[in-house]
Amino acid sequence: MKISIKPLLPGVIAAFFVTVMAKMVSSYIAIGGPATLAILLGILFGNTVLKHQIFNKGTKFSESKLLECSVVLLGFTVTFQTISQMGINGVGYIFLNMSIVLIGTYFLGRRIGFNDEMSLMMAGGNAVCGSSAIGAIAPAIHAKDDEKGQIVTLVNLLGTVMMLTLPFLATALFQDALMSKSALLGGTLQSVGQVVAGASLVSEETVKFAMLYKMTRIMCLVFVVYACKKVVFKKHHSPIVVQKRQTFPIPWYVCLFLLICLINSTIGILPVFVSSAKFVSSWFETIALAAIGLRLDIKKFLKEGPKFAIYGLSVGLFQVVIALFIIFLFHIR
Repeated sequence: MKISIKPLLPGVIAAFFVTVMAKMVSSYIAIGGPATLAILLGILFGNTVLKHQIFNKGTKFSESKLLECSVVLLGFTVTFQTISQMGINGVGYIFLNMSIVLIGTYFLGRRIGFNDEMSLMMAGGNAVCGSSAIGAIAPAIHAKDDEKGQIVTLVNLLGTVMMLTLPFLATALFQDALMSKSALLGGTLQSVGQVVAGASLVSEETVKFAMLYKMTRIMCLVFVVYACKKVVFKKHHSPIVVQKRQTFPIPWYVCLFLLICLINSTIGILPVFVSSAKFVSSWFETIALAAIGLRLDIKKFLKEGPKFAIYGLSVGLFQVVIALFIIFLFHIR
């Protein structure tokens, strides 16, 4: 299939421009990080000076394909060996916490009135790794672009609120208990950037161990995508249709993520490739978020405002309460 580059350029350039602005602003304002600023600036420009159909094809390309590539590149930063540093209780905490958050968030969304696709994206985004998880889940369950944009925005806004509040809650509750604080931050905050930013408000050691918990969640992405896909096809398709449409249940980019992770865990990947992948992944994700912001119709989003606000706050509170309960239950210190 031949891809025409020219129609994509205006939207891609616009998303890149917003990303550069976000990174520049974030160097002076350390709240939220480039990813959150990119989506907020994208919303601002996309509903004012850059609100034009000429940008649509490029921003759609950026938000879908670049997020998929970002998921693949995450594999360079993850190894199975890092999990052992958390111990069996730490691993159990992540698996139990993710499972409860996934199921609880999904059923809460359905209860409030969201469809399967939006509830599953919200569940995966909060349980795993924010925008990257939503980027992996959305095409797998055939979610609409506007639905994906709304959920990505909601997850990032919720993540920003949690990023600014959880470090102080963790310090107040756990004081000098390093692993407890790390488990709370690494086990609940949505994106990698939010984990780093939130943990940095506590200590450098907290950043290190919070990232171990976060990476364990990321490694579960392939299973979460598979589970979400099963839920949608089970509800909306007969078994015969599923077999006809599905030759393999996991999207290519999630499979490639897992393959790279396996290679990194067994024979290792040169540090120069790891650092390069991390750099490119960060840019791809931020550009994709900027594109999502540019595509988001704020009037349509605000029309659903009360329902979205209730969903976001309820999920955030539920996620934190469950995490705290399991931390105390498993005696993670």
